[in-house]
Amino acid sequence: MSMSEALSRQLAALPPELRAELSRHRFDEARLLSLASNFLLGRSGAETNRVGGVVAPPSPGDLGSLPELGSAERARLEERGLAALARGEAALCVLAGGMATRMGGVVKALVEALPGRTFLELRLREREALAARVGRAAPLWLMSSHASDAPLRAALGARSEGDRVAVFTQDSSLRLTRSGALHLDARGAPSLYACGHGDLPGALRASGLLERFVARGGRTVLVANLDNLGAGLDPAILGWHLEHGAPATCEVVEKVGADRGGIPVRLDGRLVVLEEFRLPRGFEPDAVRVFNTNTFHFDARALLEAELEFTWFSVEKQVEESTVIQFERLIGEVTSSLETRFLMVPRVGAQSRFLPVKDTAELSARREALEVLARARGMVP
Repeated sequence: MSMSEALSRQLAALPPELRAELSRHRFDEARLLSLASNFLLGRSGAETNRVGGVVAPPSPGDLGSLPELGSAERARLEERGLAALARGEAALCVLAGGMATRMGGVVKALVEALPGRTFLELRLREREALAARVGRAAPLWLMSSHASDAPLRAALGARSEGDRVAVFTQDSSLRLTRSGALHLDARGAPSLYACGHGDLPGALRASGLLERFVARGGRTVLVANLDNLGAGLDPAILGWHLEHGAPATCEVVEKVGADRGGIPVRLDGRLVVLEEFRLPRGFEPDAVRVFNTNTFHFDARALLEAELEFTWFSVEKQVEESTVIQFERLIGEVTSSLETRFLMVPRVGAQSRFLPVKDTAELSARREALEVLARARGMVP
């Protein structure tokens, strides 16, 4: 029996309750079988994840910047963004599917970013502060996963407001062993995982939130990581995005020390984001001294209607001391389909757009900076 046939039999034998849960999270059995087959045949993996074509650093002028604070041009962009917010044309979509495995395996949205205030609570308070400024609350959408969905909905409780404060789920799949069989956890059960933030366009469409937003006149969706409280709706940045008119804006920051992440490059002349594992051999990531923060402004209609091509990547992970294979897709791949402009943003001070928190040590180190930012943006009194 081939490994593909063996995997098919394992999937056919899944318990009904697990099948029902997978169905709720848009598990695609045929896709898993195809990806597993390609992996076993050597058609996916570290080398095949690399792009073909010619990759070059960004050209001069590829990375934009905001006008200086206090300048007339900055004020003009800010007024444009404020007007869009007052008309209800912008929404914030937060990627909240993650589990804080390095913080004890809890739902990250419910971790206290500041004493007595969770990441979720701070996002809600920021929304209220901006609403007080512009006279209208922007929609806040949370993309959950099979692991975070129920706790997020419970934590929101009565603060859910239909399409205004809503939760929708990303896709789920099953982990494999290196030999292509289902990975079983310590209890002997198949191991679920969320398929990556590249799920966002499809999951948001499936939720109906995006379609209804566009029908109401919505124009822009800001997508940001839950744990990066620096990335919120900023009127000047929203104005900058609307000004250039391209379907997408990707925020980048200067690298500090050994920072690593997806970088803006020219791929066959087109400006895109590439993760380091996608770069061709011989291209040095440090040749580009900025990287993307996983914060994007998208034209809402383009996100709804565009035919987006995603590459599925095979990724090795350590789970319960076992090496497992996951197939994931990344939101940065949208830049291969939608024309994207890149904006340099600050990463220090009250204007910071990049304060990620990945583990307890980083949270402790960033507490003071988070406090400054939270007070500047009305997240705390």
